[in-house]
This record gives sequence, C-alpha cells and structure tokens, in this order.
Amino acid sequence: MTTPTLEHATVPADSGEVNLLIARRVEPGHEASFERWARGILDCAATFPGHLGYGFFRSAGGDAPWFLVHRFRDAEACRAWQESPERAAWFADCEGHHHSEIARRRLTGMETWFAEPGSTRPAPPRWKMAVSATLAIYPISVLGSLFLAPRLTALPVLLSSAVLACVFNVLMTYAAMPAVSRLLRRWLTP
Repeated sequence: MTTPTLEHATVPADSGEVNLLIARRVEPGHEASFERWARGILDCAATFPGHLGYGFFRSAGGDAPWFLVHRFRDAEACRAWQESPERAAWFADCEGHHHSEIARRRLTGMETWFAEPGSTRPAPPRWKMAVSATLAIYPISVLGSLFLAPRLTALPVLLSSAVLACVFNVLMTYAAMPAVSRLLRRWLTP
C-alpha cells in the first residue's frame, strides 16, 4: 500500500485554482471496498473550506486505473486538505482495500486547457502555454474590438467590460483554446 507523498501534490503559493487528478490501480475482487473508501475520502475532502468539488471515475476494466479528482479554490485550500489529520486517517484506514496510487497530476490555471483526458503526462512549459493562449486570444480580441465593443459603448464601462470578459472567456474555453491546443499538440508536448 502506498500513501501519496505531499511533494507531488503541493503547488506554488501564487497559483489560482488547483485540480488534482489521482490514478489508482485496484486489485481484482476489491473494487467494492475501494469504491466505498474512495467515496468516503472524497466526501470528507468536500467538507474542507476552499474545496470546489470532486469527480470519481471507475476503471474502464482490466488493468485500467480508477480516477479521483479534487478541485480546490487555491494552493492553500489544497495544502490544508493534503496536510489534514482527516486525510491521514483515511489513508491509515485503507489497508486491505488492495489499491495503490500509480499517478498524480496537479493542474493549475491554464494547464487544464492542455490536459489530455486520461493522461498523466505533464503540462507543457508555461512559455508554450502563454504563446498558445496569445494565439488563441488575438483573433477573439480583434473581432471583439471590431464588432462587439462598438455595440457596447452605451453601457457603463464596468458592465461593458463584464460582457466582453464573459464572451472572451466562453470563446477561449470552448472554441479557441481547444482548437489551438489541437493544432499545436505536437509542439506543446513532443
């Protein structure tokens, strides 16, 4: 039985939202006890301040791992959970469940745009993410300045800025970043 080490899960103090993706391998025949343990530890983490939610994904079968996902408001909320006596108690009580951690990945900020589902490969370097984000936001900014901003001039600055930020965010999240990360995949993660 392996207990995850904290150095894999801690994040810099200046980062924003933190997502932890943990892959665990469960020995055949022990899936039910592992699922009870996993749901218990996820529910326990959800009671901590700054915990934004979690996900639990069963194995696809065979040797495929099970995935647990935690979302935290920031690095401090993540650290509070990782160093808590409650978490330590869950790991002290997991003997006999026949599971072990095989991978852990921490995603902060833009890294989530570049993460491949089911992959534990590290995110690209920040400078590559910055270049990619610039390539994605540039056409949105130009088009927004030409077509959307002129239609918002009658609104107060704070409201027009909020509309622009909302539109830009949606377009970046659902259109531009998926397209750019797909186009630059080989360059981003050779």
